[in-house]
Amino acid sequence: MVITSKANQLIKQTKKLLQKKHRQQSYLIEGWHLFEEAQQSGQGFRHIFVLEELADRVTDQEKVVLVSADVLKELTDSPSPQGIIAEVDMPQLAFPTDYQGKYLILEDVQDPGNLGTIIRTADAAGFDGVFLSEKSADVYNSKTLRSMQGSHFHLPIWRTDIYKICREMQEHNTPVLATTLSKVSVDYKTVPHQESFALVMGNEGQGISAEMTALADQLVHITMPGQAESLNVAVAAGILIFSFI
Repeated sequence: MVITSKANQLIKQTKKLLQKKHRQQSYLIEGWHLFEEAQQSGQGFRHIFVLEELADRVTDQEKVVLVSADVLKELTDSPSPQGIIAEVDMPQLAFPTDYQGKYLILEDVQDPGNLGTIIRTADAAGFDGVFLSEKSADVYNSKTLRSMQGSHFHLPIWRTDIYKICREMQEHNTPVLATTLSKVSVDYKTVPHQESFALVMGNEGQGISAEMTALADQLVHITMPGQAESLNVAVAAGILIFSFI
C-alpha cells in the first residue's frame, strides 16, 4: 500500500525529525548515496520511505514504506528529493580509552556546511574521531549531512565538553594544537610530525576562545602572504589536517 496522505500518522511523526529538538534517537537521510553509505556501514534503519517505482532498489524490504512523491517531499527540505528518505538510528558511541590517534576538535563551528566539509576532510585524511562543542552546528542538520556525504558513518563524532576532553588527552600525552593568529603562535609548517595529536579549529568569526588558548599545548597559524585577513575555517582545516597526518 502506498501512503498518499500527508496527514498519515507515521508521516506526521517522521516529519518532526526535520527539527533538531525532535532528533533524540534517530534522524533522516535523503538520497541514494547517503542511503547506500548507511547500508554499507551497517547503520540501523527504522523506516525507509521510497517511491513505489524505486522500491526494488532496496534490499531490506521489511523496513520499506511506500509513499507518493508529494508525501516524500514532506519529509525533506530538498527541493528535488531523489526518491528515498530513511530514518536512521543515532549511534551510541563509547569515548576513547587512551586518546592515542589523530583527533579533530571543533569549538563553536556554527555553519552546517563548514561543519560537514571539515568532518568529510577529517574522514578523507584517516582521522580517528571528531569532538564538537555544545555550541557547534548540529551533525544531523540536513545541510551538514549533505556536506559530510556519509563521512559520519566512517568516523565517530561526539558532542561533549571539549575542554574536559583536551585535559584528558593531555593526561595521555596527546598534545592539543589550536589554531589562532597571535604573537605566540607558530607557523604550522614548523610543527614536528606526531603520531597522536588533537587539532582544534575555532568559531568562524571569533576563532578559539580564551579558555582554549590557555589550554592548548601549541598555538599554530597559517602564514598568508596575500592581503586577505583570514581563511574560511573549512579551508584552513583542510590545509592543517593534511599537513599534520
